Parts: sequence; C-alpha cells; structure tokens
Amino acid sequence: MKIAIIVTLFPPRWLAGTEIATYHMAEHLAQRGHEVHVITSLDEGLPEERYENGFSIHRSTWFRVRFVGMFIYWVEILRTIQKIDPDIVHAQSLNLSGPAFFSKKILNIPYVVWGQGSDVYSPDTFTGLVSKTILKNADTVIALTDDMKRAMQNMYSREVVVVPNGIKLRDYIDDKTPVQKAEGSEKKILFVGRLHPVKGVRYLLQAMKMVHEKVPDAKAILVGDGEERKYLEDLTDRLGIKECVEFTGSVSHERVLDYMNQAGVFVLPSISEGFPVTILEAMACGLPIVATKVGGIPEIIDEEINGYLVEAKNPNEIADRLVMITENCAIREEMSSKNREKARLFTWDLVAAKLEQIYNDTIVR
Repeated sequence: MKIAIIVTLFPPRWLAGTEIATYHMAEHLAQRGHEVHVITSLDEGLPEERYENGFSIHRSTWFRVRFVGMFIYWVEILRTIQKIDPDIVHAQSLNLSGPAFFSKKILNIPYVVWGQGSDVYSPDTFTGLVSKTILKNADTVIALTDDMKRAMQNMYSREVVVVPNGIKLRDYIDDKTPVQKAEGSEKKILFVGRLHPVKGVRYLLQAMKMVHEKVPDAKAILVGDGEERKYLEDLTDRLGIKECVEFTGSVSHERVLDYMNQAGVFVLPSISEGFPVTILEAMACGLPIVATKVGGIPEIIDEEINGYLVEAKNPNEIADRLVMITENCAIREEMSSKNREKARLFTWDLVAAKLEQIYNDTIVR
C-alpha cells in the first residue's frame, strides 16, 4: 500500500509529541512493507527530498504570511500528493486536513484524519470554521482517546475510531540490563515538554515551593524550551526556589531518556492535553506519574495504581502528591512496576497494525 502522511512539522528540528509520533508511525508502517511518504514543511538546512529508515520525506516551503502563505503551502502539498499518487492520504491533525480534503475532491484519493490534541480541544479560528467539513468528508476519523472522540463528535456527529499513540518500547525497557539509578534520584521530579502556558508549569513551580519546605533536597528538572521560559525563570526567582529547579532547555531524545532513567517521579501539570506520549515514555522508564485529569490522561493513569490525578491549576494537590511519592519507597516501587507493565500495551507495532487495518477498510469501501 502507498501511504501519504501530512504533518505540519517533523524531526529532526521539531521533537514534540505529534512530530515524534509521526516519525515512529511512518517507520513502523514501512517495516510492515508499505511505501510511506511523509509530507511536511521545509526547515533550513534540510533537503526537500530525503529517504531514511525505510520511508520518504517531502518538504515544502511554508511562507509565514497569513492566509496567502497557507494557501501556497496547501497547493504545494497537493502537488506532492499528485506526484506520489498514494492509495490513501493520512492527515495528522485537523489543522492540516485541507490538502487531504482537496486530494479527495480533485484526485479521488480517500483520506483519514487523526485528531492530535489542540486541533480538537482549542482549534484556531480557521480550523474551527472548516472542521465540520473536514470531518464530514473524511473516509475515516481517528481520535487518540475516548475523550477526544466525544469532542470530535461534538464538532460533527459521525463514527470515530480510537487509536492511541505508541512508544518504541525497546528504547525504554531492557529486561536483561535494568537501569541503575544514582543515589538521590528518587527526589528528582521530572517535567518534559514545551514551556508553554498550556503545560501549566507555573503551577508546578508554585507546588515546588511547598515541596521544598517538606523535602529540602527535592529538585524539579524541567526538560524543554518555549515562549514561557523567561517568565518561569523569573517566577522561580520570586518564589525563592532557584536552588531546587533546573532548566535544561531543549535536549535530544536520547538525553530525555537519560533524564527519565535518573528521576524518581514524572509530573505533567497541563491545563489541556490530548494523549501525551511523554507519559507513556515515563511509564516505560518505570516512573510514577502525577498529572492533571484533563483530556486523555485519565485514560492512561489509574488513580493510586500507577500514579495520581490532580485538578488543573492546583499547586496544593500537585505538591501533596509529589511529597507522597518522593517520601514513600513502597509507593514508588509499586507504581514503577505497574507502569512498566502497562507501557507494554502501547507499542508502535500494535498501533501500526491497527492503522494498517483502518487503511485497508477505508480503501475497500
């Protein structure tokens, strides 16, 4: 089967959840014998055409001019689709489903759209206007979680298939050589993600002031970068917790793994989420989870089994749960074991097999 996948941004420059998920999705579909083409935007210093890990990457310039730039970009994507002549087009988010819609209308190629998070929960004005048309005309609609499925059905009432993201499990779990943690790692509190208001990191910092009072040697490690970094650094100073907070900036995926393997607990204080891959990665590394009960997170975290769920924007709850985990070895070990076990349910091998079946069912309709 020849598959074209449209995604706004792509590695190596962009390494957020959707970008990493799309890379692994393409890689595993190619391993299953499919001809996979990823169509994305062109980053400086990268070639327009590239073949790696069994799939092709096609990059087009996206002029950052409102409306006009997007229209030109869509035309380029449509031209690329016409050149590839795929059996199916897969749009990774509602935001970039326009070319998939037109490939169906003009080129008679069926398309699948997979909601990813903000495109469903907080769409921009344009996406909000066209989402009903995109969903109505899609041959198959996929959501990451049941919560996202309901949100998409509120946009347009139709059948929606739920397929979660996955992880490349062998990168995280090595049963033969377990990771040896350094002394004091149980007091390291890890966040991985964009430093953006939607991630709720300010509430984690407010919680850390309380955690520091009860567990003086606890330390929050914030892995990632973004537009809120300066504000968060200033907030850290104002709260007087500079000595127990580390800002690492952007790091490679390998370094993220290192941080996870040397932490004691993973925290995600987001205000809004779809299905965060970082939680799956932390689970695979055996980290207990403290996360907000938003989006699809409650579908991953079983309260008091493999983590704790807290209300969004509630630093008191975050602090209470973090202290509970950092000071209780039995809780950490039990949650660690449960998470390593549960992570095996979310592999890209399983996800790729589900997508393959969805594509086949879509094409034969």
